[in-house]
Amino acid sequence: MLSLQEISDRLEIQQLMVDYATALDEYDIDRMDDVFTPDAYIDYRAMGGIDGRYPEIREWLKASLKNFSNYYHMIANISIKVTGDTATSKIVCFNPMGVPMPDGSTQMMFLGLWYVDKHVRTEKGWRIAERVEHGAYQHNVPAHIKAWAD
Repeated sequence: MLSLQEISDRLEIQQLMVDYATALDEYDIDRMDDVFTPDAYIDYRAMGGIDGRYPEIREWLKASLKNFSNYYHMIANISIKVTGDTATSKIVCFNPMGVPMPDGSTQMMFLGLWYVDKHVRTEKGWRIAERVEHGAYQHNVPAHIKAWAD
């Protein structure tokens, strides 16, 4: 049986994941300061991105998301394991993204991935200390960004 503390911890960590997706989808990237530790390691290479520490990734997200006309991050199947002041989690993400095409149209591509995270309890609550993407599939990726699928 889960203790009340572990239930609370899991709910707080789950909310971090929702806050992350919402910050991305509302293009409020600085709001992720409340999601990640200042020195968090983030690895987006599985889906064509970069890896590095949170400040670098935050600036990369601000620039790279402007290349898409629309997108959202739907998260589900959350698995969280808490051990004292640390935790691990795995969550699935379905991510459709609108890609502006050279002819002025928009092509929707669909990305399926998992986020595998390490969390730490801080004075300000739970934060993600490490996030590594694991790719599941990429569908309908336009040729001019096909490198993501390779």
